Order: sequence, then structure tokens, then C-alpha cells
Amino acid sequence: MPGFISRFVSAPDALRLHARDYQQADGGTTGGLTVVCLPGLARTSADFHVLATALLESGVAARVLVIDYRGRGLSARDPNPDRYDLPIESADLLAVLAALEIGAAVFVGTSRGGLHTLMLGAVRPTILQGVVLNDIGPVIEPRGLARIRGYIGKLPEPKSWPDAIDLLKHLASAHFTALEEQDWDTFARTTFEERDGRFVPLYDPALMHNLAKLDLDAVPVLWPQFEGLRHVPVLVVRGENSDLLSAATVTEMTKRHPDCAAVTVPGQGHAPLLIDTPTTRRICQFVERCGFNLHSTAAAQRGLSLLS
Repeated sequence: MPGFISRFVSAPDALRLHARDYQQADGGTTGGLTVVCLPGLARTSADFHVLATALLESGVAARVLVIDYRGRGLSARDPNPDRYDLPIESADLLAVLAALEIGAAVFVGTSRGGLHTLMLGAVRPTILQGVVLNDIGPVIEPRGLARIRGYIGKLPEPKSWPDAIDLLKHLASAHFTALEEQDWDTFARTTFEERDGRFVPLYDPALMHNLAKLDLDAVPVLWPQFEGLRHVPVLVVRGENSDLLSAATVTEMTKRHPDCAAVTVPGQGHAPLLIDTPTTRRICQFVERCGFNLHSTAAAQRGLSLLS
């Protein structure tokens, strides 16, 4: 099974950032694409282990880079919670991508990670070879944001792993109706860590600082940013029970984009965990098609150059 190397990069303000770097056993020389995965607001690089493994084992990716934002996972926590905001995190992402020599990739963005991908499409469109938006779109439903704001940084501390699982079930079972017991265990172990006998979240609870200030009645609509992705294929993944991304928004996304497909994950809410085989297989197929499109375009360009 492919493993990963932990990479550490300095942010523009010198904060230490972490990324998981998964590569083929041959060092990434098999010809597959690079895939960059960006987690949700209070999530970490651990969320993408199953998908990264599937992408490498299928041969469609030669490298998968998964980034921890500041204050999440193994990235350092920021002493100033005001800096847990999208523009600063976007600058962090660009610093990591530059340091690890990512010139172009297929991006998989879960929730907040999808927002970062939309921003990259505006400032660095050539870095995108394809985009997977996991339960995020141009219209964000306020009730979903309100629910997230109700628990980020406010969860009680579990006393054990079974207690952590029970806590997540209490919080999310109404939206994640299809999860098996092993899935809940995976969910718990990518949400908490055991440290010195305590079970603590894998994110800085101070993330609630900026979230608390968010005006839910003035959430911006991002259709211009979404339409900035028209030059690349897009796959939208939506949880069947999502309260953040509506089915109507997904339908409109497929109408507005010339190459936008959508898939619904049954029995999951916001955001799908990307650990079930049908969903990981569908993402692998999408990445493979992105690679085929690139090779076809390059071949056509070489043919035209021979005729000129």
C-alpha cells in the first residue's frame, strides 16, 4: 500500500505548515497526474488517505499531495485566530505548492477546500487540470453553516475512542445514515487524536473565532468564481443529505459549465467522507479522464505545430 512522507514548509509569515506527500513506489515516474487534496474547515490531511491510496493504486495519479491548513493536523497553530481566514490560507497554499514544485494538478476540494480551489481558479488558473468539488458550490446554504458554527470548537472532550464515536454519532448520524461501525471509527480517528491520555480535536478550537463573526444573511454567491473553472473538467460530489450544498445548486452548476458532471453519495451529508469504494472509484475515473484530455490536447498541439 502506498505510504506518504510528511513535508514541512514555511508559510509567508513563517508559520510551519504540513502536507502529506504520497508518491508511487517508483518515485512518481509512471506518467500519472499529480492530485492536490484540500480538506474542509476543521478537517485534516488524514481525511484523504483512502482516496490517495486508491488514486495511486489505480495508476491514475503519480503523486497525491494533501495539505493541512494552519491550525489543523500537523501544521502549527496560529497564536492570532484572526489569521484563520481564506486569504491567508490561500497564500499558505500557494507557498506550499511552490515549495513542493506543483506546477499543475487536479484539485480535490472538500467544503472549504473547494472554496480555496475556486480562488485558485481566479489567481492561478493554469495550475488547475481538473477540479473535484466535494459538497461545495457557488451557493452555500446558511442552515448548513449555522449547524457547523454550532459545534466547531465547542465539542466536549471524549474520554475514550468509543466515547468519541458516540459523540460523532450524536452529532452527525441524522445526516450520515449509511455509515457502518468501521466508518464511524475512521471518522473518529480523523477528528480526534489521543495525546497524553486525552482525546483532543485535530484542529485548533480557535477556528470558531472567525466563524462566529460570519453574517449568515450575507454569505457571498460565487457564480463568477465557478464560471472561472470553465477551462477544466469539473466533478461535483454531493452528499444525499447535505444541508450545505443543495441539489438545485448542483443542477445549475451542470447547466452553467460545459464539462461538469455530478455524483450523489447515498446516505451521507456534509461532507461525504470519500472512503466508500463507489465514490473513490468515480473520482479515480474522473482523474483518469483529465489525464486523457491533457494527452489528447498535447497531441493535437504537436500535430498543429507540424503543419505550421
